[in-house]
Amino acid sequence: MNPEISLLEWGIAAKAIPGEVESGDQYLVEPFTNGVLVAVIDGLGHGAKASIVAKKAVEEMKDYPHEPAVSLLRRCHQRLKGTRGAVMSLASFDLQKNTIDWLGVGNVEGILLRADKSASERLMLRGGIVGYRLPTLYEANISVRRGDILILATDGLRSGFVEAITPANSPQQNADQIFAKYGRGTDDALVLVARYVGKS
Repeated sequence: MNPEISLLEWGIAAKAIPGEVESGDQYLVEPFTNGVLVAVIDGLGHGAKASIVAKKAVEEMKDYPHEPAVSLLRRCHQRLKGTRGAVMSLASFDLQKNTIDWLGVGNVEGILLRADKSASERLMLRGGIVGYRLPTLYEANISVRRGDILILATDGLRSGFVEAITPANSPQQNADQIFAKYGRGTDDALVLVARYVGKS
């Protein structure tokens, strides 16, 4: 396992809409020097055609994970022009500063839950479609501490899923629990849960 990824424990739960083999909801966890990029992409619509679009965004970000979040989203916008487009949220962890830069376009929900569940930060989402119409982009920078939990979820899950998080559980257990309790079953769905470990 790459040392940068080992500083971020993560789990994923996902399923295509009934009747489809592929899901239009995709994700990326990609390390770079002193950081890790985490992203969730929802290709508009569902199934194989939406999957192709989402995977193009994954491919674009995978080549440039070290770039600022705004730059990455603009790259994806250029790459997806002429397609049905996508909505997406991403978070870039800086393992030296113990911060994340994050932003989202569309409705991929993002929440950072503090380790003791005493407080949470919610990602501000801006309207638009990556590949078609981008809003003015601003990334927010927030501090992270060991044990803080990031959740990114597509609209195939109902809101309020943070209630299903049990900090003592592994990220995979939490992802499975969220999916079981909050999955709509009427659309492609994906939830990514990542716990920040930080540098020892």
